Amino acid sequence: MYFVLSKVLLFLLYPAFWVLVLFVIALLLKNSKRKQHLFIGAVILFYVFSVPLFLNLFGHAWSIKPDSLRKNQVYSCAIILGGFSSVDKYGNGLFNGASDRFIEGVKLFNTGAAKNVLISGGNGNLIPGYFKEASWVKTQLLLFNVPDSNIVVESNSRNTIENAMYSKALLQKMGLKPPYLLVTSDFHMRRAKMIFEKEGVPVVPYPCDYTVTQNRNTWGDLIPDGGSFGGWNIYLKELVGYVVDKWK
Repeated sequence: MYFVLSKVLLFLLYPAFWVLVLFVIALLLKNSKRKQHLFIGAVILFYVFSVPLFLNLFGHAWSIKPDSLRKNQVYSCAIILGGFSSVDKYGNGLFNGASDRFIEGVKLFNTGAAKNVLISGGNGNLIPGYFKEASWVKTQLLLFNVPDSNIVVESNSRNTIENAMYSKALLQKMGLKPPYLLVTSDFHMRRAKMIFEKEGVPVVPYPCDYTVTQNRNTWGDLIPDGGSFGGWNIYLKELVGYVVDKWK
């Protein structure tokens, strides 16, 4: 039920939805004073969520600073969370905008920082198809010369909670000792780290795929940009998910 609700009610978190609701209510109201207040509120809300400055400030506050990998430190496994590949209309797997997770995972293995790579991700769609992300990603790892014997596939999870549960079982079964490197997008790391540690899986955060700019803010960041709404959609989903998962 939790999985279904998290998918169906997701649109309620989107700031654009809030702005639209305020505008619609304002149009329907007959009281001119209340109508004016709602219009002003909608404009303010639109501005706050459309300028990059506020998104960048929140993103930097939300980020978890990566632990410095000590020289010659070797971890038994790098856990790479799925969400960086999709399937096209012909049923073929492809990388999406979060593919930096894959790149960093391969780098950790090829530089010797991690002895093994665990790919965690099944099919998180509300109506799942046959596509299993981790199984497809394994084929891509093999193309990058990662040996089959060093690839661990967890292809049953639908969300981060299941990522942690199923990964823990596999890691224990294979006798791979903690702590493990946890590779996921910067916006997702705070929630993912909390969930894995709550599940009893010690991890070292290795964030990548940064959503907000890592440069200094400029006056241009006060100019509305439609892309900021998309960024807020991601962060608000993570924020609400963090609170819910923490107290479940």
